Amino acid sequence: RLDRAPARGSRGGRGGRLLDLHQRQQFDFLLQNATERFVARMEERCRGADAALARLRDDSEAARTSLGDFVAALFLDFLLDNIDGACFVLRSLPRRSIELQRPALQRAGTTEEAMVALARGMFGELLLARALEALEQRAGYQPV
Repeated sequence: RLDRAPARGSRGGRGGRLLDLHQRQQFDFLLQNATERFVARMEERCRGADAALARLRDDSEAARTSLGDFVAALFLDFLLDNIDGACFVLRSLPRRSIELQRPALQRAGTTEEAMVALARGMFGELLLARALEALEQRAGYQPV
């Protein structure tokens, strides 16, 4: 039948292997946990949601460095700083576009370093979008 979903572990529409449900759940937990931690960290450092939101939106080198450092530490904490962890993250983001001119990719030497750099960068972009959403909600509901 054409309306059936592919079997677990089979190849998806673009030839990529689909995530098992427990892997999807693990990634969702990772992203939610990372977003909560990053938002709390930014609110604490910037003394409030409005200031944190402004800092992340200004696209400064300091904001990008803070995000990059956070993602690198998160990958270490969750044991994703290796090729298997990078593949897990990349398989979780199959429809996101890749910018191959990333500075981190140009500095990477081995395949593992390139994959980890790509996974960190893509996860960081998604984390930034989620953090901005969370901070916008918090800023909108702060007492006057």
